[in-house]
Amino acid sequence: MKEQFESQLKKFVEDLKKHISTEDGQWTVKGFIDVFQNIYTISSDTKIVSKILEIHLFPKIMEFAEKHGYKIVLAEHQNYYPDISFVKAEDKSIRFAVDFKTTYRNPSKPYLCNGFTLGSHGKYFEERTSTKNIQFPYGEYSGHFCLGIIYDRADGASIDETASHNIKDLHSIASVVSGFQFFVAEKWRIASDKSGSGNTANIGSINNIEDVISGNGMFSKLGESWFDDYWMNYNKITIPDGKDGTKKITSLADFVEYRKGDISLIVPKHNKERLINK
Repeated sequence: MKEQFESQLKKFVEDLKKHISTEDGQWTVKGFIDVFQNIYTISSDTKIVSKILEIHLFPKIMEFAEKHGYKIVLAEHQNYYPDISFVKAEDKSIRFAVDFKTTYRNPSKPYLCNGFTLGSHGKYFEERTSTKNIQFPYGEYSGHFCLGIIYDRADGASIDETASHNIKDLHSIASVVSGFQFFVAEKWRIASDKSGSGNTANIGSINNIEDVISGNGMFSKLGESWFDDYWMNYNKITIPDGKDGTKKITSLADFVEYRKGDISLIVPKHNKERLINK
């Protein structure tokens, strides 16, 4: 069932680019409009772009769910995981977690993206029956997926966030983002071994675009069980540091060696341009 859902979701995103972009790749959303038909340019801030893209795509997501016999359950609170729960209408025990992820290409290294977080490795991840900050217990999901968009941000010099425009000038307004590339991947397949943000307990992603699209993350050859085990124990296991001291395990190489696994199965992070043309 998980493989079927993934296949359906991947087929679904193939046509989404046409829904949100013009023929030359620009975002069809130009800003927001008031009752006087004035259009105000939106910010290229990633949080704003992400939320508007989610709203823009939601009618299509609803169509997808209905077509394949799923009911949609949205996260009840802003910090809940996942963004969307797909629950099979005829069998409510079949559930899939789908998180909406957006990120932008690195302007100087366009084969890399800015990366993104893949959910918490805190209580609900460690205790698979917990309902803390999660819509349904983690263990009740049949699969955990990212529906992602990678895009280019407009040059800041070409966007005036203080300007307003008349609706007759709609097509001349510069889009804040363009060059959309969609992907679908199980989150463990695109995970790195580092935390994704500051002091919060978030799992980080890889950032080579080719590897993100192909699901070629650090755990992709080891398997999901290694991903679960590593992130359940991240920064918790103490080992000798080789200098008469100790350290907490925060690297996959140290963890696989500690568990006596095959280190050769770790997929290294790729940050070289040659991979985009492989």
